[in-house]
This record gives sequence, structure tokens and C-alpha cells, in this order.
Amino acid sequence: QEQLVESGGGLVQPGGSLRLSCAASGIIFSIYAMGWYRQAPGKQRELVAGITSGGSTNYADSLKGRFTISRDNAKNTVYLQMNSLKPEDTAVYFCYAHAALKSYWGQGTQVTVSS
Repeated sequence: QEQLVESGGGLVQPGGSLRLSCAASGIIFSIYAMGWYRQAPGKQRELVAGITSGGSTNYADSLKGRFTISRDNAKNTVYLQMNSLKPEDTAVYFCYAHAALKSYWGQGTQVTVSS
């Protein structure tokens, strides 16, 4: 059964860092494009970052330079390194996998940036 499980969220002070992980199972991970989205209360879900099966990356313009997406195909895991966090980064962060006509979402992990 296909499954994406996020971890690494939590409470962090402004200026701090977190690394999110998304472990995939039940899919041929290496052929999937992976991404991170986030959804803040009262707002639409938005793309944070994506990484293709070949390792090419893209980011939301507002997040370039602070967030880094990476993948480890040997571990079936995609990561999101988040630095210099701001209160407006507070959201539920979702992992996403896409290949051909198939796509999957994780259940989300809460990130709260507050002093």
C-alpha cells in the first residue's frame, strides 16, 4: 500500500531551523517527483518546493535561499531543510509524490514558529 509519512515538525523559535522528512513506501520512489506543500489556517495549500526524479529542484520564490529540498533514493525519503524560520512559515506541511497519472499525499506535519 502506498504511503507517505512526514516527520520532523514541531515548535521552533523565529530564526530557528527544522528538517522535515517524508518516508515513502509502496511506490518505486526513484521514479517519482516529490514535493512539499504547506497550508496555513484559513489559506490555500501552496507549493513550497519540488524535486524531480533526476534531482532538479524548484522553490516558491518567497522561500528561495531559506528552504532546501533533497532526496535520498536509497532511503526512499525526501527532506526539507528550513532555516531562518519566520512566524509566517507556521503551517501544516504535506509531502507529495507524483509520477505519470499517480499522485499521493502524506498526512501532514505541523510546523509552528513562535517565541
